[in-house]
Amino acid sequence: MSRTFCNAGSKPTYIYKLISHTSRTPTSVDNLPERLPVSDIDERSGFIHLSTAVQIPNTLKFFFRDDPEVYLLRISYDQVEKNIRWEDPKAEVCGPRGGEGMFPHLYNGLKLGRDEVQNVTVLSRRTGDNVAEGWDVALQAVEDFLIY
Repeated sequence: MSRTFCNAGSKPTYIYKLISHTSRTPTSVDNLPERLPVSDIDERSGFIHLSTAVQIPNTLKFFFRDDPEVYLLRISYDQVEKNIRWEDPKAEVCGPRGGEGMFPHLYNGLKLGRDEVQNVTVLSRRTGDNVAEGWDVALQAVEDFLIY
């Protein structure tokens, strides 16, 4: 992929939520409910796990390696910024960064739905490739969707 996102430390334009293909999610924002079902990991954590455009490839390869498809929800950062904490896996807080280490976590009572989501697309992994290559090919098809 030959995308240029931005320098670490700058504020993102969009952040993203990946949802397994097993959670049937409408692909039209108009058809999204006010509150999507919460994943097990989000429920246990007490917040919604999100990623920046830079973090999507590794999030896919690590957490969605067995999924043939995922829903990719794009969220305007400005709209949810007041409820975002940038944290590492140990939940240590830091300012916004575009690198892999710190992730945006949404603390708003586990609400993510049509009011927060701007766009939805579906990523389909090529099944003949290894997981990393399959997701890399899928991401090439949505390069214009992934904006830091």
